[in-house]
Amino acid sequence: MESFYLILVIILFALAASDLIVGVSNDAVNFLNSAIGSKAAPKWLILGVAGLGVLIGATFSSGMMEVARKGIFHPDMFAFSEIMTVFLAVMITDIILLDMFNTFGLPTSTTVSIVFELLGSAVAVAAVKIKEASGSMVELAQYINTEKALAIISGILVSVVIAFTVGTIVQWFTRLVFTFKYEKKIRYIGSMFGGFAFAVITYFIVIKGAKGASWLTPENVDFLKNNMWTILFFSFIGWTILLQILQFIFKKFDVLKFIVLVGTFALAMAFAGNDLVNFIGVPLAGFESFKAWMAAGAVNPDGFTMNILNQPVKTDTYMLLIAGLIMIGTLIASRKAKSVVATTVDLARQAEGDERFGSSYASRALVRSSIRTGDRLKRILGSRVTSWIDSRFEAVPIDDTNPDRPHFDKIRAASNLIVASVLITIGTNLKLPLSTTYVTFMVAMGTSLADRAWDRESAVYRISGVFTVVGGWFLTAFVAFTVSLIIATLISLGGQYMIFVFAAVAAVMVIRTYVFFRKREAKKLEEEDFPEATVEVEKVLDKSNQKVTNAIISTSKAYFLALESFFAQNRKQLAQIDRDVEEFNQKARKLKANISKVVQKLQKDSVETGHFYVQIVDYLREMAHSIKYVVGPLHQHVENNHKPFNDDQVEDLTKFSSQITDFLNFALHIIKESEFDQIEELIAKRQVIIDNIRDLEKNQIRRIKKKEVNSRNSVLFFNVMSETKNLLLQTVNMVKSTRDFITHSTMEQQ
Repeated sequence: MESFYLILVIILFALAASDLIVGVSNDAVNFLNSAIGSKAAPKWLILGVAGLGVLIGATFSSGMMEVARKGIFHPDMFAFSEIMTVFLAVMITDIILLDMFNTFGLPTSTTVSIVFELLGSAVAVAAVKIKEASGSMVELAQYINTEKALAIISGILVSVVIAFTVGTIVQWFTRLVFTFKYEKKIRYIGSMFGGFAFAVITYFIVIKGAKGASWLTPENVDFLKNNMWTILFFSFIGWTILLQILQFIFKKFDVLKFIVLVGTFALAMAFAGNDLVNFIGVPLAGFESFKAWMAAGAVNPDGFTMNILNQPVKTDTYMLLIAGLIMIGTLIASRKAKSVVATTVDLARQAEGDERFGSSYASRALVRSSIRTGDRLKRILGSRVTSWIDSRFEAVPIDDTNPDRPHFDKIRAASNLIVASVLITIGTNLKLPLSTTYVTFMVAMGTSLADRAWDRESAVYRISGVFTVVGGWFLTAFVAFTVSLIIATLISLGGQYMIFVFAAVAAVMVIRTYVFFRKREAKKLEEEDFPEATVEVEKVLDKSNQKVTNAIISTSKAYFLALESFFAQNRKQLAQIDRDVEEFNQKARKLKANISKVVQKLQKDSVETGHFYVQIVDYLREMAHSIKYVVGPLHQHVENNHKPFNDDQVEDLTKFSSQITDFLNFALHIIKESEFDQIEELIAKRQVIIDNIRDLEKNQIRRIKKKEVNSRNSVLFFNVMSETKNLLLQTVNMVKSTRDFITHSTMEQQ
């Protein structure tokens, strides 16, 4: 029996290591988004500062470990075997849940996930225990600390609203003072601004750190708290003087860069100090339970109650440091961490670009309402005041051709860090259940709104993105509670050996999402258009030829397989072809949406080349439209169980499909081999097919007159013919444009 529970402890620690990795990948956005978004420093320096903050913060987290032991449930009501079931269900659920959020690049709260996982698994184990004892479910109240869960839910609502509102207001006034052209003003008042910022950050570090530091005595903590205002005052004076001296000595000293880096350190430290419990608190509690059980002589695990978890326990500093090192390694190496950070940065960026989220009814309605409200305010304030305010918010032109441009400036980055630090500190002092993820994300969204980064071109997409992320936070609580409840119930009823089954399931799911994430990232990299600031004509030529070739291959494959699947009434294969065509259509749409970016990156003297590139993309987009409107109706016809084509129609279209395949293969040959002198032959092939379409349509008319087919059949048949004619036309046009593009590019380079 001792060996079995020792294995369970080892599994808990293995799960803890995995949870540290997936948890840091999610929470890195809390402290990296401001520094990375503003490009305040090289990435190696940002990650180094954040890593140092994480390592120091890890030693501050000892006192927070109590949450996992007794914050959500009453441990004295559970036996050792039951508490191990609770902890293992929590860890398995946490890894699966956070890894899913990371895969899709959505930041969520690890605090909310761990709390509701503890709640769900404790409810499940307690319910099974009560039922086996033939008790009443009313007794659940004796097992569960429901007040904590309700406090977390209220904390979600409060922190979301307050963080967004305060972030918006503070950034609006900050921008009103500094404007986007802040370089001169910073030279004069930058030291005072920095002194205030560092005083706030110092206060933040002390309040967040002292509470759980494993190396501070209670007397040290009391001294810091009792002398906080003195510390704040001297901190403000000291930092202001120091920064002014540094500005005087070093003419190029960047106060804002210093603020952003120190703020990044502070939030990274707070993250490790506050959220480390979310990853290793449960395994450590399980380890303490195991040691207590062994010290009692390894008695019956079903009868040994866990009163030990009610006692305060200090976690060894070396264990916290090991956890900190794992987090630092993840911070540097995790691609998923970069994906989650990218989501927040993209939603907050000042410039236009590809929007990850689509619009929604709610976002459109909110934007329309905001525009009307803004118009009313302008009328109330008058044109003179409005013009003055607009001049303060006049953004500096952004070089869209520079891939290393910051997404927003360091003024906003500093505001993000200062406001988040203040709010988290106030929440800590008032003992409010704030989430660092919620606060930092919503502050970043509020400051971007105040900076007018959400203009009429991007607002609906950015707001939809915020709704998606916030909706995911509430989903986190529901899914965490439900999944952990199910897993704990099945383990309780099916025996503790079910733990190994669920651990294997968790491992498989993490591996599958990792493979999915790698494929998606590789696909995005493959589709990326010219990341360089300026691109040569040859690169545009190679990339466009590749896209044209892929378009012809995709179209040919989809057309042939769609008709074959339609004749065989293969609904499943038709559905897959329809999805492939939709993916092709999305690529074509994205390619067309990015035309201006590619043209801007072209060399300045490549106006004609840019024109031919635009033509190629236009015709490729039309090809995607045509094949979509061939495959889609065929799929819907089969999906709705309508009558298939008769034998004569199948025979006609089988031969016709072969003609289309030959035509597209010939077009592909011309592109690949650059044998554009054969375009006339391609046009001749197109004319033969068009003549054949005329004959096929006449045959269909004869069937209609003989009443061999119904109206739905005829609409589908004529639709295929019509869209095929469009497809042939756009294919020839695309080949011609490719010829002109290559010819003109060659002449331009000579």
